[in-house]
Amino acid sequence: MILSIESSCDDSSIAVTEIETKKLIYHKKISQDEEHSRYGGVVPELAARLHTEALPKILEECKVYLDSVKAVAVTNEPGLSVTLIEGVTMAKALSVALHIPLIAVNHLKGHIASLFIEQDAVFPMITLLVSGGHTMVLKVNDFFHYEVLATTLDDSFGESFDKVAKMLGLGYPGGPKVEEYAKKGDSNRFDFTIPLYNSNKLAFSYSGLKNQVRLAIESLGELSKKDKEDICASFQKVAIGHLLHKVKNILKKLPPDIRLFSIVGGASANLSLRENIWALCKEHGLELKLAELKYCSDNAAMIGRYAIEAYTYKEFTDIEDLKINPKIITK
Repeated sequence: MILSIESSCDDSSIAVTEIETKKLIYHKKISQDEEHSRYGGVVPELAARLHTEALPKILEECKVYLDSVKAVAVTNEPGLSVTLIEGVTMAKALSVALHIPLIAVNHLKGHIASLFIEQDAVFPMITLLVSGGHTMVLKVNDFFHYEVLATTLDDSFGESFDKVAKMLGLGYPGGPKVEEYAKKGDSNRFDFTIPLYNSNKLAFSYSGLKNQVRLAIESLGELSKKDKEDICASFQKVAIGHLLHKVKNILKKLPPDIRLFSIVGGASANLSLRENIWALCKEHGLELKLAELKYCSDNAAMIGRYAIEAYTYKEFTDIEDLKINPKIITK
């Protein structure tokens, strides 16, 4: 088995995955949403302290599997430095204590692996990765070979939802709040414009749209619940429309051997996004692959699934070389 650890942001998670069958033997995640909600976003130092409390408690439940663990995998990039170090420190301690190798995992690659938890992988595919920190489209040839086709110039898709929620006083995490309000709103009330609509550049940008929302809020003064619902609906329509516009341009040049499209990342749980991408895939004759909703946000199960492939090819990391890298790695 492989024991995997995830602590890149505000979710403490550990999983145990059987190497041969890919079966998820154990998985637990402790969210910190309630603790961070009072601050309107993640407080890194608080997140780190909560990891030091939660991870040992989860590990205690895994003691029965430790004799069968052949490697320990851990997220080491990208993420918050003070939270990444909590998981990496635990992984190093387990590696020394159990005399087993370490597997360092980029958690963005983990998100791609979330599509194949407890199942065999299928490649190649085009993947839209949308989360609180990242927005990109990748051509994925296999678990180890990726090509970045488009990325964000500023804010990410998920981050823009969180910031709009904060401006509207909806609380944290903002994505689900905005989605909930949008369901009851008039998406045509506010004429927000799609970013980079007339640009041929394959890139995303959400800072301008976020500013349009800010100006709309300021123009209204005191907001009613209906105002907030309409702003959320109008914003969500354009935020998703921006993704669709750029993805359509990518699909026009799609190689004939790629017939699979996928969405991964925490923001991929947005049901309106899923419905719109499904319709786009149907239009282009593509199969849509989605991770289960419970595996969309950061979790150790996806780290464990990637680690199975790394273990098979002996992609291990020496304990002295295992370091954290908070910045995004796209190679």
